[in-house]
Amino acid sequence: MRSKEKSRISRIGSYAIASSLGDHHSQPCITCTTFNILAPIYKRLNQKDPSCRESDHRAYWLTRNHKILDWLLCERSSIICLQEFWVRNQELVNIYEKRLGDAGYISFKLGRTNNRGDGLLTAVRKDYFRVLNYRELLFNDCGDRVAQMLHVQLVAPFPECRGTNMAQEILIVNTHLLFPHDAKLCIVRLQQVYKILQSVESYQKENKLNPMPIILCGDWNGSKRGHVYKFLRSQGFVSSYDTAHQYTDADAHKWVSHRNHRGNICGVDFIWLLNPVSYREVLKASWSEAVFGMFKYLLRRASLTEKDAFAFLKDDNDGDYISYSGFCGALRQLNLTGHEHGLTAEEIMDLWVQADIDGNGVVDYEEFQQRIWNPTWSSRRVEEGSKPEDGKGEQTQSIGFSVKNAVLFPSEVEKGKWPEDYSLSDHARLTVVFSPIRMPCAQLTT
Repeated sequence: MRSKEKSRISRIGSYAIASSLGDHHSQPCITCTTFNILAPIYKRLNQKDPSCRESDHRAYWLTRNHKILDWLLCERSSIICLQEFWVRNQELVNIYEKRLGDAGYISFKLGRTNNRGDGLLTAVRKDYFRVLNYRELLFNDCGDRVAQMLHVQLVAPFPECRGTNMAQEILIVNTHLLFPHDAKLCIVRLQQVYKILQSVESYQKENKLNPMPIILCGDWNGSKRGHVYKFLRSQGFVSSYDTAHQYTDADAHKWVSHRNHRGNICGVDFIWLLNPVSYREVLKASWSEAVFGMFKYLLRRASLTEKDAFAFLKDDNDGDYISYSGFCGALRQLNLTGHEHGLTAEEIMDLWVQADIDGNGVVDYEEFQQRIWNPTWSSRRVEEGSKPEDGKGEQTQSIGFSVKNAVLFPSEVEKGKWPEDYSLSDHARLTVVFSPIRMPCAQLTT
């Protein structure tokens, strides 16, 4: 290893301990790390020869992954979420399971569908959590992407958790969304996030769970400018890193976390937090709003004004309204449907129902403005953590989290730069420190 990189590891490793874990003894915290570790089957050793992959050279991938584990075990986060974990190589799997297990972690791995070779690994410290349930989410789409969901209970002696009738549980999700190789795949990424949130919501309802925080980790393959980001924000999730640094949604240029295969640098790795007192839109309405946002983006990219867009959707209709057939035709022309990666018939109908506010079978100009061009969605609900307006339900306490700190490694990426001497992965590692806090919640009656 070059001396400069050795110095970097020493410096960043020390900084990680000091900044992320230094206050653990004086004030107990939960730490969470997400890291795309670049599967050896994808890591190119020679840019001029794409066929030369690290997976063909055991000494290379073995050394690099031991370094990754050294960093992770030095930091000792409470939660570790890895993407591009080489699940098909049993030797590597055994190394991670052995070293993590010896360090006091319980780990779960999940390969992508259709035997893609890589997948996910999620590990939690046994002295912090008891795993109540584990679910695997298979999207079964063109990207063969998957997600993991862990339902855990805090066992660490946090003062905030003492007392009766206190919910002390967390839902943790780890995922890696599809890379948008072309515009047609953007809708697939939205669908993947929608499936995750549907699964989380269904799991909570099926098990009649008390309000609890939800932490979503992973490589989202999209920046703060994208539709996935806006969709999650509409559901009440906050980007932990941006919260810690007091960045707004407009501060997309201030940090990066990935240099992709095209050589572009961007911020795509997030740890999202949803506390149980957050206000959220109804999920289906929020999904529709996100798709309509993409719809409007495509219309405006085609240089259509508001009136031109309405005329385009009318599809030569003589009346001053949009018909269902005209709506479907516009979706097809904008490449949102009509191919294997597009919207399903059920999703199109859900969109139409949301657009046709009065349910008369057509969308007039006012409905077009309200739902598509200048959305003024009002279908909001109070999340389970808030006191219901009718006064029903027993007021209880739940555990929530405040974001205490968040750090990206290597440190250069926090200034929007990618260091040329960094070779551990093509992603930066993100670690967030959460402080448990008490939150008043209402246990709704059914």
